[in-house]
Amino acid sequence: MDHPESLAEHRGGTHPPTLTTPPATAPAPRPGHREGRGVRAAWRAVRPSERLCHGTGAVLTLSGLAHLVVLAVDGGPWDGPVSWRKPVTFGLSFGLTLIALTWVTSYLRVGARLRTALLVVFAADCAVEVGGITLQAWRRVPSHLNMGTSFDTAVSMTLAVGGGVLVVLLTVFAVASFRNRPAGPTGMPLAVRSGFAILLVALLSGAAMIARGVVLTRTGHQEAAYHSTAPLKPLHGVSLHAVLVLPALAGLLSRTSWSGRTRLRIMYAAVGCWWAAVLGAAAWAVLTW
Repeated sequence: MDHPESLAEHRGGTHPPTLTTPPATAPAPRPGHREGRGVRAAWRAVRPSERLCHGTGAVLTLSGLAHLVVLAVDGGPWDGPVSWRKPVTFGLSFGLTLIALTWVTSYLRVGARLRTALLVVFAADCAVEVGGITLQAWRRVPSHLNMGTSFDTAVSMTLAVGGGVLVVLLTVFAVASFRNRPAGPTGMPLAVRSGFAILLVALLSGAAMIARGVVLTRTGHQEAAYHSTAPLKPLHGVSLHAVLVLPALAGLLSRTSWSGRTRLRIMYAAVGCWWAAVLGAAAWAVLTW
């Protein structure tokens, strides 16, 4: 048997062995380095108006959490027109809603300038609402339907006007969601449209509470005005955050390996359950009105 080196000679002479050098490798990234760069890049890609809304929503949410601590330390009732509950619930509600709507409206087919203008006004209105409620909580006086002094009347009317502005802004977004089919993965158009439709119920119930309370206050029934909102509060609360939860569910489902049909069925079931809760709260409001 010939030696391997002899075979090489028979094939054309002696060839020096080929030395292969390992390819140069880049140093391994530090743990979390790539993820950190991705987060920073995503944040830089966000529009300034969206950053403003996210930042404002975060501040309002933190304000609600801070007043939850104040409630735990200072004590006091959870219910009633004068309670630390109001800056807690309004701070959390307005903060989370502002953050959610900034994200959800990105799926709407509306002009960039119009969306920016609406979001900036919405953020300012949310800050005014939470600020007025928080101010009155620290003054230990009711924030809504309070006509006791000229200052309290000014705060109360400012909150009422701010509520009207919220109704107009959110109605424009709701109409836009039905005028043109929202973008997004399977189930997202259904989630966005259903969320805004249920949100309109929250706006109508909130407007009804304010209108009834103002009428009672103007006719000299101040105490009755404070208690008149109780029947509509569950309806207002249960219909307020569908626009946050339903699109979030659609976003989570889009990350699964389930088929589009399965994801859509789950979204229809979630929407149906939410509407059932809204109808139940509406029936309770009618029975206890």
